[in-house]
This record gives sequence, structure tokens and C-alpha cells, in this order.
Amino acid sequence: MDCSATAKPMIDAGDMLAETRERFCIPEGVRYFDGNSLGLMPKVVQLHASNVITHEWGTGLIHSWHDAEWRTLPQRTGAKIAALIGAEPQQVVACDSTSVNLFKVLVSAVRLRAGRQKIVTDSDAFPTDLYIVGQVARLFGLTVVGVPAREINDNLDEDVAAVVLTHVDYRSAEIYDMQAYTQRAHEAGALIVWDLSHTAGAVPCDLDGSGADFAVGCGYKYLNGGPGAPAYLYVAERHADACEQPLAGWFGHARPFDFAPDYKPASGTVRFLCGTNPVIGLSVLSRALDIFEGVCLSDLRSRSIRLTALFIDSVDKHLSSHGFAVASPRDATRRGSHVSLRHQHGYGVMQELAKRKFIGDFRMPDYMRFGFAPLYNNDEDVHALIDAIDQIMISRDWEKPEYQQRRDFT
Repeated sequence: MDCSATAKPMIDAGDMLAETRERFCIPEGVRYFDGNSLGLMPKVVQLHASNVITHEWGTGLIHSWHDAEWRTLPQRTGAKIAALIGAEPQQVVACDSTSVNLFKVLVSAVRLRAGRQKIVTDSDAFPTDLYIVGQVARLFGLTVVGVPAREINDNLDEDVAAVVLTHVDYRSAEIYDMQAYTQRAHEAGALIVWDLSHTAGAVPCDLDGSGADFAVGCGYKYLNGGPGAPAYLYVAERHADACEQPLAGWFGHARPFDFAPDYKPASGTVRFLCGTNPVIGLSVLSRALDIFEGVCLSDLRSRSIRLTALFIDSVDKHLSSHGFAVASPRDATRRGSHVSLRHQHGYGVMQELAKRKFIGDFRMPDYMRFGFAPLYNNDEDVHALIDAIDQIMISRDWEKPEYQQRRDFT
């Protein structure tokens, strides 16, 4: 949302964000710190999903492709996301999964830089990104150069086709300078793909202003679209019509209802659509995004910084004696909206926290992640969490036998 002096007068930021908490379904007694993995369910989604299923599908049937505007859901939902990531609306579509979208845009980037032989990426990126990068490299006979993010710029040369980098690190929450990395990639003649999965909805970014080429991200974290919500992709307008994306499907066709045997891509980012879109999931995501209407992104960011800073300060004061180490940047300008702690008994601590209805998550080998979603987390959550961890360490409840066998999902 525009927060300039010419924008409409707004409700006081503190009051507005206090009110947004009331828009979510928070189970009784639960303190939720996992919006960086799966966002809470917005209250409006319950009624909306019921309406989509009962009326649009149940009564409207096939006519809802037109009457309920199902066909344009990817573009309309994408336009709402575009407002959160610094992009013009026509450059973003919501569709598929983050992994599939990364495959589509990375193949497009490699084709735009035909003849170059390398893809450079962060060796510590979320694994699915690494898997997709590796597969694209194999398909095109390219070499993957995987290095720590801070070494990426030192590994760029005239043989690099594309760079793939996450804006906010999924473990540490470190923010990487979008403009600086993009500029350096372009100086080497390469294109850059950004993963915004831990960015959109909590950390402002400016894709257009930074000159980014492509971006992808998911819809179920800070965007609160629900488990398995459709993802999204961004393609800079200057590239879109030159892109040959690898998954040619009828929804990406210029005239899909002509049912022509030969593929002719649609103009712009719409060509990155593939098969029939998941209407219910897209519609739920689109409705969930309406929560951001009237909320200033700079206010969201300010609250995120305040909550994460309060948590880090409280860890230093009350938990450092228990052996907890902060694994996220202490400089707020370099920190996203979650904070990671490291502890040798972190898994057991997280399991006991969950038993006490404090929900965060755990990442190997010993990262305890706590997300502070600015739309619904508050200072009381932070204080209660610190007290709970302190009590668990004093009681040694983290060493219960049932916590010695690790589960896949934590």
C-alpha cells in the first residue's frame, strides 16, 4: 500500500495492526510463532471457502468460470501479491507451486542467456531450490556453482547464465541486498531469480526498483493462503514476451478456447500459466490477501523489527544462561521476520513447547525457528514464549523419552 503523503489518511498504525490480529482464527490457548511456515487462517476465509464450494461450484457449476471470474483468478490474485513485492500488477501471476514456478522461470532465464554454461546459487538455500537448480543444469548441460550467499558476487563472470538467491534465508532470516546482488549479476551479463517465500507479507522488497528479472514465492506463509496454497511468479515486463517457458499448457495459450493443436503463448506473464488452475485454493488465497488492504507495509515492517528485537533482547537477558545462541542477524536491517535460536536440545524444547501450545518449528541440525507475523503476533506473545522456554529448561522437560524420536514435521 502507498504510504506517501498523498495517500489517504490512515488509522494509527498501532491501532490498525492491533485490529488485524482480530481478523485471524487463533485457537484458544495457543501462542503461534510459525507464520513463517504456515500462516494462521483468516476468519473471512471460512465463509468465503464455503461460498466457493456451495454456490460458485455447487450451484454455478461450469458457468462460474465466467460468472465468478474463475478464469482470471491467477492474474487478479497475482496483482494483489504484486502490491506487496514492489511490482506492477501485470508482472505477477499466482499458480502452481514454488518449485514448479522456479523451474519455469529458471529455464526461461537460461534460454535467454543461451551459450553461457553456469548457474550460480546459494549452497545453503532451501533444498527444493537446489534440487530444481540441479535438474535445470542437467537438462541444459550446465554447471552449478553452489557457494555461500556472500561469495556469490565473487563467482560471477561472463559464463554465468543465471543466479538463484533467496531474499530472506529460511534458517537464519538473514536478508540479502536485492539491489546490490541484482546489479552485480547484471554487470556480469547474467539474469537473477529471487525466492521471496520468507519475504512477501512481512518484509518489503522492490522487485521493479531493484531491476530484478524473475521471482517466485509461496502463498501459505505470511500471505496466509492455507496449506498447499498456490504459489506465484514474477517476470519483469521487459523479459516476458521473449521468454519460452518449458511447460506449455492451455491456460498459457494466447487463445486457449480456440483449442488449436499448435501452441501460441499468451503475451506477458500469462504465458507462464500451464494447466487448469486450482480454483478453490486460488480463491481462498485471493480472499486472504484482502487482509493487507489498508495496511501500510512500512508499519508491518516496523512491528516485525520491534517483535524480533524484543525477542532477541529477552533471549540475551533470560535464556543465554541455558545455552541458547541467537542464529539470526542482530542488525534489524539484515533480519527478516523470524528468529532462529540454536541449542543442542532444541528438538526436545520445541516438542515440549508444542505440548504447552507454543507453536514454532525446528530445522536440522539444531535450529529453533520462531516467526513473528506482524499481522497477528504481539509483545505479549514474546513475553509468554520467553517464560515458557525458561520454565522448560529449569524443569528439564525437554529430555522426556518421547522427544528422543524425531518426527518429519515439527
